Amino acid sequence: MSRAPRTAKGETARSEPARHVPVLLAEVLAALALDRPGLAVDGTFGAGGYTRALLESGPDMRVIAIDRDPTAIRAGADLVEGAGGRLRLVQGRFGDLDTLLADQGEAQADWVVLDIGVSSMQLDEAHRGFSFRQDGPLDMRMGGEGPSAADLVNGEEESTLADILYHFGEERRSRAVARAIVEARRRAPIATTAQLAGLIAGVVRPEPGSPIHPATRSFQGLRIAVNDELGELVRGLHAAERVLKPGGRLAVVTFHSLEDRIVKQFFSARSGRAAQASRHLPGVERPAPKSFRLVTKGPVLPSEAETEVNPRARSAKLRAGERTDGPAPPPLSAIETLASLPAPQGRGTRR
Repeated sequence: MSRAPRTAKGETARSEPARHVPVLLAEVLAALALDRPGLAVDGTFGAGGYTRALLESGPDMRVIAIDRDPTAIRAGADLVEGAGGRLRLVQGRFGDLDTLLADQGEAQADWVVLDIGVSSMQLDEAHRGFSFRQDGPLDMRMGGEGPSAADLVNGEEESTLADILYHFGEERRSRAVARAIVEARRRAPIATTAQLAGLIAGVVRPEPGSPIHPATRSFQGLRIAVNDELGELVRGLHAAERVLKPGGRLAVVTFHSLEDRIVKQFFSARSGRAAQASRHLPGVERPAPKSFRLVTKGPVLPSEAETEVNPRARSAKLRAGERTDGPAPPPLSAIETLASLPAPQGRGTRR
């Protein structure tokens, strides 16, 4: 899921998964170390690129692929049919992957891969309202449920809109954009992507020589808020931790600094690399047992060759870890905080 557009998960809703090559594919497969028969979970099916590669890794590989988008589920029917019973495609959120696996009669998995963000197939469909490059209804909902981007833009308070654009979109002119939105919606609701993009372009100046549209960061912020993408990532990391067998591996590809920060802190804390308070201090609990061993010591980046072929890959980062035999600790409150807007008292900062 968006570099400005974000991930390269698919071409269109009708693209053939066989022709789709996801970002950092070779690096993800190497990090997973698919050296035995087992069960792999593709938590972000998209156009099926990772799922197909997992199936092709060995004749005894079984895959459960998850996607919250019903369009992606329908588009994957041919892949399911051709997999000979080795692929189960499940509609749902990857943050619930442990529950979804249990519903499929599976208690544990050997591998989990997550490719975070919006898929190209979603960006390319104007009626989904993810992109300002084609005019369409201001929607942005991956699963089609819950409040849309239009609901946020036309219903949220100005201060909340500013926080969404600033913290999730990293838009420096967030307050000015939010003010312009509130003024415009007093005259008439903002209903389409073109309306909103034009409004933002009147407030945010394009950077000299930059190909990035002035509305890019604001659209990203709204999309993350509409779909609770960062909260979903946090839940997905903890769910993967619960289902992975000892020796099982988790690989996560991100496309944005907010996502990567969450994944980095998760692996750092769970591998014991994060700074720990002394257990001898009063009221300080002992450090949690290590639940992961780092497979990648830092982020793995795409090669120049890959970014030349696919510019959407340029912001991608891969991090991976191997599950230890330690129990899954309670969820990390620190990364849960990273996935949320700040408390109201933080609104005093100028932006």
